[in-house]
Amino acid sequence: MKAVRDAVPIDAVVSEYLQLRNAGGGNLKGLCPFHDEKSPSFHVSPAKGLYHCFGCQEGGDTVDFIMKIDHLSFAETIERLASQAGITLRYEEGGYTPGRQQGERTRLVEAHKAAAQFYVEQLDSPEAEIGRRFLAERGFDQAAAQHFGVGYSPAGWDHLTRFLRGRGFTDKELILSGISQDSRSGKPIDRFRGRLMWPIRDIAGEVVGFGARKLRDDDNGPKYLNTPETPLYRKSQVLYGIDLAKKEIAKGNRAVVVEGYTDVMACHLAGVTTAIATCGTSFGEGHIKILRRLLMDNSGSEVVFTFDGDAAGQKAALRAFEDDQKFAAQTSIAITPGGMDPCDLRLHKGDDAVADLVESRTPLFEFALRHVVSRHNLDTAVGRAAALDEAAPIVANIKNSSIQHESAVQLAGMLGILDTQFVVKRVAQLARWARERGRDGTGPDQGRRPRPGAAPAAAEPPRQAVPRGPALNLRSPAHRVERELLKLALQRPDLVSPAFDAYGADEFTAPPYAVVRQCIEEAGGATAGAADNGYIARVREAAPDDTVRAMITELAVEPLHTRRDPDEAYAGVQLVTVRLAAVNQRVTEIRGTLQRLGPRADPEHLAAVQNELWVLQQYGQSLRERGYAAL
Repeated sequence: MKAVRDAVPIDAVVSEYLQLRNAGGGNLKGLCPFHDEKSPSFHVSPAKGLYHCFGCQEGGDTVDFIMKIDHLSFAETIERLASQAGITLRYEEGGYTPGRQQGERTRLVEAHKAAAQFYVEQLDSPEAEIGRRFLAERGFDQAAAQHFGVGYSPAGWDHLTRFLRGRGFTDKELILSGISQDSRSGKPIDRFRGRLMWPIRDIAGEVVGFGARKLRDDDNGPKYLNTPETPLYRKSQVLYGIDLAKKEIAKGNRAVVVEGYTDVMACHLAGVTTAIATCGTSFGEGHIKILRRLLMDNSGSEVVFTFDGDAAGQKAALRAFEDDQKFAAQTSIAITPGGMDPCDLRLHKGDDAVADLVESRTPLFEFALRHVVSRHNLDTAVGRAAALDEAAPIVANIKNSSIQHESAVQLAGMLGILDTQFVVKRVAQLARWARERGRDGTGPDQGRRPRPGAAPAAAEPPRQAVPRGPALNLRSPAHRVERELLKLALQRPDLVSPAFDAYGADEFTAPPYAVVRQCIEEAGGATAGAADNGYIARVREAAPDDTVRAMITELAVEPLHTRRDPDEAYAGVQLVTVRLAAVNQRVTEIRGTLQRLGPRADPEHLAAVQNELWVLQQYGQSLRERGYAAL
């Protein structure tokens, strides 16, 4: 057994599963494959032939590592290592009988290996002409098929089953492997018939399953049929192409996730040799663990997702974004043009177009931001506020602080908010709350990023009630003036009418004051109130609830902030100040609109917006110079 252990260096075995880097002193280190960790604590000593994780305390030699990571028996592990080293094993109890003496997993791996070779040989048969034509039409020649091990499953009922029986495999093993399936007659038949076959290999390069593509119209099965869940094959824990891409992924610190087998082939042939794909399932937790071990979770690494630009592709991208927080790597998205997948793109525009697609990637959080922002009406203050509330937590969760700051500035531009520092401070505040929440350990979802479109509950400060609107800050000059004008409209409507009745509720920035303004309008306005003793009663009756009703009563009796009796000049100052604030706010909104429109905007629309801006600027100047006379 010592000869087998020594024949395959432990660093060569371990590096099949994770990326190893120099740890000094002749040792190597990487992310432990046996538990989740953010910094590498898994150390390998090639000189000693041992490994040890200082995080979870797992350790041992090469045999221990293989037994633990692939759930093999001692005998199966020795058989695998001996096969890799080219060592022939001799069993003490006489002759070598593979079906009886090999472990279950080893037998299933051998069955898949034989099946894969069988399929490859069948691709040259006359019956497989339809499969060869399918490949040729997608730009794949014979050399490409051989490189990826593409084969063909004959259309008969049990061609492969009979072939594997002849190689000594039992019906039980063939059913367990997923290569064969039970029939009505009780005898095993081939699971895959008349289809183009892709072998699916694990990270160590062993065939553990197959992906089969329908070729004929009379095939009533699904377009793609994969191996079912077996002791070897778990679709949530395999990535197609990982055996070919793993070294380039570790070397270049980048993985490109595509959607299908032909997309992986197209990318590799176009020079994007870090491409991989899931097998009949969405990208999830198990796939993330595989990539994290290869990328070493350093901030300079990157995972690029490619999706079609249609609704399904966008949905898939947002699903991927939900897992972004589980990577230390940067995540990006590359949207294929015209709905073409990488295979179509290579076929119609060549290899360079595939490489350019990956290089034109956009950060995934930016894609998610644009998706969130697009659902809101940015032409209104309410819409911009709602978009900010939903998008700011996304930016706050960006791990890199410098990128977080730049993204906050970018978000301000998306929303058309000219006060960039307001957005930056809002994001920084949410990030600080999230950190404090993580330190306190409050809540089961601490540290998690809210899904795009979900309420940003995780971003609220701990144990603090969620406000339903801006606080009524009486120290705010704008709110003080608005309050004074409403008091005049209730107590001395003769001084502010008829000008007051032309003011909209949106000119009152404090939400409670806007409601009071609406109640005054429903009661007939200040002009009617100037000649009607029942005016205040009608305003109170128009109140939607007791809170607003109490506010109206308070405003109606609160003394005015003037030492002398109020007159038209005093009322005029309040009217002009509130109106000028509203004009300035609208000017800010229009400037934000112009910023969002950019140089490519429709000329007529752009001219209309610019004209509105000019008119408002002139009106504001007139208010500042002429006061009440300009109303």
